[in-house]
Amino acid sequence: MAGRPVDYQRRDELLDAVVDYMVEHGLSELSWRPVAAGLGVSPTTLVHHFGTKEQMLQVVLERLRRRMFAATSDAAGPHPDLATAARAVWTRTSDPRMQAEFRLFFAAYGRALQAPQQFADFLDHVVADWMTSLREAQVPDVDPETAARTATLVIATIRGLLLDLLTTGDRSRVQDAAESFLSALERRP
Repeated sequence: MAGRPVDYQRRDELLDAVVDYMVEHGLSELSWRPVAAGLGVSPTTLVHHFGTKEQMLQVVLERLRRRMFAATSDAAGPHPDLATAARAVWTRTSDPRMQAEFRLFFAAYGRALQAPQQFADFLDHVVADWMTSLREAQVPDVDPETAARTATLVIATIRGLLLDLLTTGDRSRVQDAAESFLSALERRP
């Protein structure tokens, strides 16, 4: 990016705006002109701050992933146990107000799986962040293999339930299944 230096504070503001735009419009609208028009800037401004469209998508996915993880972690509070952490994750992810964000998340996940070299950072962190957090939420005397296996089951179950909810819209059935799963976690020793 030759020419004037990048204003990183402005870039950060634009990045949040691009993520919000993508949440509202999805990945199919990721081209310079519609995004720029939606943000009230020129396509040249986006190129200046993000480089290529692919580079912009990478930073958008990173910001989306971090935003989602931080919001859910904040909802669980400091040092939650596994059941509390899992319930906080489910409560936030299944909130109807978050539906567009998680539709984008699953679309991005699919795109990253199709181009793993391009989205290696996203794929490296999309499970690992939660694995670390959910392993830490288990009691200290749980052996590492059991903690990893349990964390994997929690991640896969919540993501599967969320995908089912987003696909079918059958909130009652999916919430009932989620409650059964979360109650079982609460009963664990």
